[in-house]
Amino acid sequence: MPGRKPPADPDPVRDPGHRRPPPATGVADGFRAPRRSGSAAPCSGSRMLPSTRPPSVAQRLERALEVLVPALDIVEARVDEGAPPAWCEARGWTGFLLSLADGELARCEAEGLAACIDGLDGAPPSLKALARAADEVARLPRRPVQPLAPASLDELKAVPARKRLQLEALLGAVAPMAARARRLVDVGAGHGHFTRLAAARFDRDAVGLEREPDRVATASALAAGGRARFVAFDACEEALAFAPDDLSVGLHACGELGDRMVTAAAEAPCDLALVSCCLQKIGAPARAPLSAAGRAAGLVLRREALGLTNLTARRAGVEASLDEELAARERRHALLSLLRGRGLDVAQGEEMRGINRRRAHGGLGELAARALALRGLAPATEAELRAREAAARAAFGRMRRLTLPRYLLARLTEVAVALDRAMALGERGHEVEAAVVFAPEVTPRNIAIFASARPGGLGG
Repeated sequence: MPGRKPPADPDPVRDPGHRRPPPATGVADGFRAPRRSGSAAPCSGSRMLPSTRPPSVAQRLERALEVLVPALDIVEARVDEGAPPAWCEARGWTGFLLSLADGELARCEAEGLAACIDGLDGAPPSLKALARAADEVARLPRRPVQPLAPASLDELKAVPARKRLQLEALLGAVAPMAARARRLVDVGAGHGHFTRLAAARFDRDAVGLEREPDRVATASALAAGGRARFVAFDACEEALAFAPDDLSVGLHACGELGDRMVTAAAEAPCDLALVSCCLQKIGAPARAPLSAAGRAAGLVLRREALGLTNLTARRAGVEASLDEELAARERRHALLSLLRGRGLDVAQGEEMRGINRRRAHGGLGELAARALALRGLAPATEAELRAREAAARAAFGRMRRLTLPRYLLARLTEVAVALDRAMALGERGHEVEAAVVFAPEVTPRNIAIFASARPGGLGG
């Protein structure tokens, strides 16, 4: 919340039983960092600890930048109204993409263009080369996971299945790091599942930072008698700081929050485990790279481009089938057409402003009523709705075909951001690793970075 000030009383995050002089870096043993004028310094550092891990991340990032940066015009320019985008025309791909049969299109959307392109007649060599390179560079290793003790598994029984699998995997993945930490800090703790489980499993003090007071109250009640505690703290509004012997953890820390955690871990310096999610949730119009390598390559990604990373080629979505997802996208396009027909200047993606994206899975009438009401406009007539649905149906098939190269780069863009974050820590002397921690069936947002400020701290 803008303008929110820390309380006048001593910071509740600091534990009087563990007070000690502040480290040489000037970071206090709490979470509220000293206020500074301007933004935090970028993570550009100079020293590198002897390790094989940072060069591995450095090499991966170098290769990702080689493939992605020349294709940023594809990432940045959405296909709108079915007209061939400039990047498609310039590369000579338009004719091939529009010639795809319905069955070929459906297979590409379900399996990914990279998996299908060798079997498609007339595929341009440059598109084939990009597909192969993007697929290769976006592949990350799986992080080893230590099996959970039976007691830990018992505590997970009341947690929803998908969340339970995420918690099991992340707890197992951070076990070697947790063994060396004095305290675990769960940023964006929600109802505190990970915080409580980590405190119990690793026999460590654990603090969950959560911006919603109601969630803090619920989590605190559930944690009574244990070593976990919770603090109301908005890490996107208040300056975040860690202690050097903390293990900071973010399970699906969205957008800007992930970058803030990386910067704070670099400054402490402390260990970090971060699973990224919803990279487009940033306050600025674009995300600036954190690493020197990313800055040198010009890896600046606008908010709309970061939203691309939420898309994953798969036959069945996590929340709905592929057919249902496509129908929802077509409905959104019909809504966009309707709003523009009313004389509004609406950019693609802005048609859903103020509306939960899940509403697109309902009918266009309900969706349009909500969007028009938010803008103070009269409800749509039945004839208007039918006309916009027909127009969207005709244009959407072309859009789906022309969008395939852009979707091809979604995972690579997500990987590049993760590697940029990891490299920012590597440049500051951390041992770093980027890896997959969940099966895609559990959640496609399964990329994590692990960083340790001490030699051998990553374990496994």
